[in-house]
Amino acid sequence: VQLVESGGGLVQAGGSLRLSCAASGFNIDDYALGWFRDIPGKEREAVSCISSSDGNTYYADSVKGRFTISTDNAKDTVYLQMNSLKPEDTAVYYCANRLGIIVSEEQDYANWGQGTQVTVYS
Repeated sequence: VQLVESGGGLVQAGGSLRLSCAASGFNIDDYALGWFRDIPGKEREAVSCISSSDGNTYYADSVKGRFTISTDNAKDTVYLQMNSLKPEDTAVYYCANRLGIIVSEEQDYANWGQGTQVTVYS
């Protein structure tokens, strides 16, 4: 099982980025996929999660209306479209998977990518 994130970078506040997470070694149809982030000085938090089998999604309150999670099952890839970025979105973003329904607790996710840095400057 492997999850590889990409798409991070440096962006001005108000800008957009799209993160990608390429999955291999498992069928994403059977899994929930989540994006989490590490903000310095804070605990890891769930940003958004999706169940690719039924389309159920979860968004943290802080990103609702700005971020959109989606999957391309043919490519075994999960995306996080991030719009209207704020400096407080600066973090390392990770994707992770778990078998079953979506949950927002990181300890319930089994496999993790290496992370991609997102830096938003004002």
